[in-house]
Amino acid sequence: SNAGRLGLLWIAIALVLTIAWRRWGILVLTVLAVAVADLATRGLKDVFDVERPSSRYAEPKPLVPAPHDGAFPSGHAATSFAAATILTAARPRWGPLWFVLALAVGFSRVYVGVHYPLDIVGGAVLGIAVALAIGVVVCRWASVSR
Repeated sequence: SNAGRLGLLWIAIALVLTIAWRRWGILVLTVLAVAVADLATRGLKDVFDVERPSSRYAEPKPLVPAPHDGAFPSGHAATSFAAATILTAARPRWGPLWFVLALAVGFSRVYVGVHYPLDIVGGAVLGIAVALAIGVVVCRWASVSR
């Protein structure tokens, strides 16, 4: 579950792929998508103020220390799905791998007891939306600057 913290797993993957494929845009867009998704979840957690499972129920105890901020939407899911969407755009045939990995990150947050499934769904939707919005902006900027 710690592999998803701040999207570091995804940034490391993007760095390796950037070096392998010699396409710096992959790293830049992944870092941008992860950062925007992370900032968006931080703001939305304050708006929704959903308690984490460990705050609401005495048992079972979470398997990792529970963060002290709100649960909805999941930041791990948002950053994972944002990165998975960017990486899929870079190499569509690898898309299933990226989304299975993003799902695994989301599942791990429920498994360790720090999120509800709906937190993961909310984070996933947010992350995909962030990545798609970044894609639209980049495409428009690229067409205007030509």
